[in-house]
Amino acid sequence: MNFNLRVWRQASANAPGAFANYPAANIPSDASFLEMLDIVNEDLALKGGSPIAFDHDCREGICGMCSLVINGVPHGPERATTTCQLYMRHFKDGETIYIEPFRAGAFPLIKDLIVDRSAFDRIQQAGGFITARAGSAQDGNAIPVPKQNADRAMDAAACIGCGACVAACPNASAMLFVGAKVSHLGLLPQGQPERMQRVLDMVRTMDKEGFGNCSNHYECEAVCPAEISVAFIARMNRDYAVAAVRESVE
Repeated sequence: MNFNLRVWRQASANAPGAFANYPAANIPSDASFLEMLDIVNEDLALKGGSPIAFDHDCREGICGMCSLVINGVPHGPERATTTCQLYMRHFKDGETIYIEPFRAGAFPLIKDLIVDRSAFDRIQQAGGFITARAGSAQDGNAIPVPKQNADRAMDAAACIGCGACVAACPNASAMLFVGAKVSHLGLLPQGQPERMQRVLDMVRTMDKEGFGNCSNHYECEAVCPAEISVAFIARMNRDYAVAAVRESVE
């Protein structure tokens, strides 16, 4: 398969950026999107050019590092799919493909297609740790958890922190990510002691980092590779409202 790539090139955050044309020739249809970029970079290196900088790690759809906007959609056109698990057979032979970095003020550009998403790390760190003693592995029935809560906690824990929700949101909101992280522990018994303080700290850190607010466009849910539900945003908002009222009267 052959493609015409329009790739965003930018040497640094302060340097001017622009789209550059690159041919991608003789690409196997079963190659992943990142493997296709590897092939293009090998050709660029052989010709003395500067390889395209992009983020990656596990290439198994687990780590969330492969943060690219492909034809205007974070992670590309396939639903519930990370960039590294997107295969070139999903594109038409001869197609022109636009490749950009995630665009958000809270994700400053580093180079080409790489952005700094450490703001997510700081939000998670603000949530702290649970104080409940974990100890050695307990019997599965030692702490009864309703199946509905266990299932919802697992759904929230599926978030890989890739940032696609931020890139898709017109407000660059991180509320789907934060909602998932808050709900993950907030639904389980072990997460109850810090539940109220956790949501206050994480939401306020999110605001401090410069993410926008949610205005219910649902673009975040549409592009999330883990299919995290926007219902977790509503749950986070309820917890935050309760926590803020409690804080004001204490």
